[in-house]
Amino acid sequence: MRQKDDMPPAPRAAPPRPALRVGFVLADRFTLGAFANFVDVLRLAADEADRSRPIRCAWSVLSDEIRPIRSSAGVAVHPDARFGDPARFDYVVVVGGLIDVFDLGAPAHLRFLRAAAAAGVPLVGLCTGALILQRAGLMEGRRCCVSWFHHRDFLESAPEVAPVADRLFVVDGDRLTCSGGVGAAHLAAHIVDRRLGRDAARKALHIMMLDDRGLEPARGAPGDAPQPGPVGALDSADPLVRRALTVMSQSLDADLDCAALAARLAVGRRTLERRFRSGLGLSPAAALVRLRLAHAERLLAETADPLARVAAEAGFSDAAHLSRAFLAAHGLRPGAWRAARRPAASDLAGA
Repeated sequence: MRQKDDMPPAPRAAPPRPALRVGFVLADRFTLGAFANFVDVLRLAADEADRSRPIRCAWSVLSDEIRPIRSSAGVAVHPDARFGDPARFDYVVVVGGLIDVFDLGAPAHLRFLRAAAAAGVPLVGLCTGALILQRAGLMEGRRCCVSWFHHRDFLESAPEVAPVADRLFVVDGDRLTCSGGVGAAHLAAHIVDRRLGRDAARKALHIMMLDDRGLEPARGAPGDAPQPGPVGALDSADPLVRRALTVMSQSLDADLDCAALAARLAVGRRTLERRFRSGLGLSPAAALVRLRLAHAERLLAETADPLARVAAEAGFSDAAHLSRAFLAAHGLRPGAWRAARRPAASDLAGA
């Protein structure tokens, strides 16, 4: 009879399947920060503390050929798997890059993304990854989030899609997009929150020294927290006012009255006016004039553009309109203000 010590060891149980599996598709010259922020949230949510074992989450960098993919920072990342069957992932994340150089139409990338969509796998676009999803024909009728910095670029590249540039991220069914940067971390935390729970999402963000404002709010939609943007001469602690200022900054040359602004932000006009008075001590109309003047000041100080062009770009009807607003704000007309701001030629020569 075989002794107990001679018995063969019992087979080890297979490790549990991770609750969240993510595949990354990186564009050439992809944005390293967006990728790193997203994957770091997965890493921190996957294990105890920051031990980094892929237990609750697993992730792979995918490609059609296993060769390094260069980021916009010059740092390369080596893929660890070929595209294969997209259904093995819970999410497929495409990371865009430099808008003027990356290939929007790499055939293998587009085929894989279309296959993922056909298989019902949710698709995530980070930074200009939303443009790649649009190029693959996968954003029709969807809202998408882009950086305020690339708002105009997106309008020119994909005029049929209305970009949202005043929020951290946008969830539209099984299409999730964000502006990049810390927005990528907040979008990753939103996904972790849905799959692993709020505690795991908060833990990851807090270890990264980020707040949890992008998680599901008591009211409103996930990602409703305002995207950091060029609010120029004005700022407010009120998130609704910050979002409104960002929209205004992107629409200086548009006829954006208070009713249209409130509709775009999905709030009532009176609510918007009340929050502006409380947060800034200004009406939305007065705040818009302030932003237009601040932009005109930058153009006058930094360019030699004629007043008519400065007025048009800053949202004034003509040079006379700009001149009246400048005189009321500064006691000087734009030409005199520009001359006073520029150093004398002798000062420049001695600098």
